[in-house]
Amino acid sequence: MRLLLTRPTPEAERTANALRARGHDVLLAPMLEIENLPQADFGSGPWSALLMTSGNAARALAAHPNRAAVMTLRCFAVGRQTAEAARLAGFKEVVSANGDGGDLARLIAREISDKSLPLLYLAGDDRARDMATELAPAALRLDMVVVYRAVAAERFDAEIVDALKGGALDGALHYSRRSTGIFVTCAREAGVTQSALKLQHFCLSARASEPLAEIGAERIFVAARPEEQALLDLIG
Repeated sequence: MRLLLTRPTPEAERTANALRARGHDVLLAPMLEIENLPQADFGSGPWSALLMTSGNAARALAAHPNRAAVMTLRCFAVGRQTAEAARLAGFKEVVSANGDGGDLARLIAREISDKSLPLLYLAGDDRARDMATELAPAALRLDMVVVYRAVAAERFDAEIVDALKGGALDGALHYSRRSTGIFVTCAREAGVTQSALKLQHFCLSARASEPLAEIGAERIFVAARPEEQALLDLIG
């Protein structure tokens, strides 16, 4: 298939390589650009553990000047890719929920018995779920620190517009509700909404598919689990 990949770099490069290894052609169109925030203040702690809901947090931490202050904590990751990024960042003890934010909250509630200390949540500026609310029933508290921001693309590159207008694409991969909404906005601004609607849309979650359903897209496919392997398995 000829596929449009909308996730940010550097994750997009790894995904593109996986798709190309399966015989697909891939065109990159990142809908978000990740900016690390090296000035983020972790506070003084102590914390019972650390959690991440995105590999972007692990990569931001790897470049943070005060990373050593938290590297000895046990790290809870939402999924396999975030766990992999955490290990690459230097964490020795990483536990993956292999799911979504709800799965992560349930895992932490089972694993953390000491409720006297808060958890440190390294997050982005835009979050799909409220982890503090997710963990409240277990009487667990969070210290949330924003370590990266995701900046929205303002428009499609000319190459993307031409590919959509010329029918040179079969499908697109979408990873979050926010990035899918940006994709819809960029398509509208470029006057290629109808061309975009003709694509097969492969979405990591039902929430990521919502902006497409709202504009009448009919060929929407949602991964069985909110993991990239499940998303790739949707595609031919």
